[in-house]
Amino acid sequence: MADSREDTRAAIVDPPMRGILPLQNLHIPRRLRRSVRQNVYEVRVDTTFGGVVTACAAPAPEREDTWISHGIEYLYGALFTQGAAHSVECWQNDKLVGGLYGVRLGRAFFGESMFSTARDASKVALIHLCARLIHGGFTLLDTQFMTRHLAQFGALEITRADYHERLKSALEQEGDFTSLPVSISGNAALEILDTQ
Repeated sequence: MADSREDTRAAIVDPPMRGILPLQNLHIPRRLRRSVRQNVYEVRVDTTFGGVVTACAAPAPEREDTWISHGIEYLYGALFTQGAAHSVECWQNDKLVGGLYGVRLGRAFFGESMFSTARDASKVALIHLCARLIHGGFTLLDTQFMTRHLAQFGALEITRADYHERLKSALEQEGDFTSLPVSISGNAALEILDTQ
């Protein structure tokens, strides 16, 4: 993480308490479930990774600056080129209106950031990400920190020691981020999640 968009330094953060989203106990609020089922957005994967990172780094009403510096943005782009980073995107009328990106390693996915310019767009992307991770055999969705936004989905905080154990286990085997088709319906995503 960097201290600001223009910061030339970056720090690795390993907090004493870590946020994770348990894939087997995901809670989907009723209204969001309806939005996902109705396919309000066209969900795509990896079609504009750089666009998602740039949108996540843009100033927003609740924050003027970001931890995603230009250098970090460049490094994530390199990880995407190597196949280790991915984006899940929500499109409406051919316009990117929400999404998220992260890095995969073994059976762990590190959710880095998300954005939304339309109602529930980042949440719909998160639901599709979770379905993709479950289908691909992932066991850890790291959110770094706990937020009110993530708490509604059942996110929780665990100790650094517990996190390191889960991470070690997740790194012992490989997950398959591409085991689902690039585009699936909201109903298909919910079916995957509901079988957990």
